[in-house]
Amino acid sequence: MMGRKECIAMLLAGGQGSRLGALTRHIAKPAVVFGGKYRMIDFSLSNCANSRIDTIGVLTQYRPYLLNSYIGTGAAWDMDNQGGGVSILPPYATESGAEWYKGTADAIYQNIEFIDIYDPEYVLILSGDHLYRMDYSLMLAAHKEKQAELTISAVRVTWEEAKRFGILTADDNGRIIDFSEKPSTPKSNLASMGVYIFNWSLLKSALADDHADLSSSHDFGKDVIPRLLQEKRKLYAYEFSGYWKDIGTLESYYETSMDLLSRNPQFDLFHTQHGRILSNTNTQSPQYIGPEAEIRNSLVCNGCEILGHVEHSILSTDVYVAEGALVESSVLLPGARIERGARVVHAIVAEDVTIGADVSVGDRNNELVVIGEDAVDRSPQMGECVNG
Repeated sequence: MMGRKECIAMLLAGGQGSRLGALTRHIAKPAVVFGGKYRMIDFSLSNCANSRIDTIGVLTQYRPYLLNSYIGTGAAWDMDNQGGGVSILPPYATESGAEWYKGTADAIYQNIEFIDIYDPEYVLILSGDHLYRMDYSLMLAAHKEKQAELTISAVRVTWEEAKRFGILTADDNGRIIDFSEKPSTPKSNLASMGVYIFNWSLLKSALADDHADLSSSHDFGKDVIPRLLQEKRKLYAYEFSGYWKDIGTLESYYETSMDLLSRNPQFDLFHTQHGRILSNTNTQSPQYIGPEAEIRNSLVCNGCEILGHVEHSILSTDVYVAEGALVESSVLLPGARIERGARVVHAIVAEDVTIGADVSVGDRNNELVVIGEDAVDRSPQMGECVNG
């Protein structure tokens, strides 16, 4: 056994994110690029680094290669330390054969031996595909103060959105008295963020009970939390007042990306009073802006070569925009190429996609267009959502 840790994190990063269409056809949702230079998993990893949590198990599953290579030793987040650091935890073969994780709770259950190595007092469970800044040490302090067995971080959402989340109701002291997963008629608009702090002793026994229940779907929201509530365990809510977003659809991905370009964005990438957002994308060459290039109100990352016109857009690392090309109100993911004379408006262009010379994609007056093939040599019909 290694030296005991007070708290370790288990980061669930195996989600397919099928509603993001072309963006997750070849990579897991936590590996999707956001804000030009970041991948979604950067936000949870950075939160851990800024909260001084130095031991993280990252549970991967769907198309894990890119995510595994991106995280590497964890050095980008200052996690390459002895006695802790980042460990990649894919599903593995057991006596009954090789199986995927059956649910969020089963993913943690299959890695009980990993957690036991550190014999923690507390286990922080996170999702790898949410956009937010949070100091988990403040949540842990609240957990201790309440003498809770499980604390669930929650945020207020609109009543219309509430049907999409796990919804909890708490008394005046913050103790949870009701929890329902994606209710058709929500009793509250306090939504679970998928951020949990468990006492390890409780979590270990709860996972064993859930594993033994053949009728369970092995999910925290659907199975484990309702069971603990029924057993009258000490469950408390930690209401988070900052910005938090679960980007679940192409439209919400686009709208949240475009908000970064507003004068007062809801999520600020630049100010560091709540901790820097760290990423593993610092090896690219400087951006090059050509003599005839025009760029307005845009984020342009390292490795980009801009010779044409870019307006109100986000250009990720290693994007190329040729002379005479126009990019407007669009998100271009890493390695995208916009050739001479091409026109890309109100669109998302996936990683390593080439838009051929003189091809026109999208229109500001029509629905969002998503391009997810390796190359596009023709113009989609206006409003056509390509591979989205």
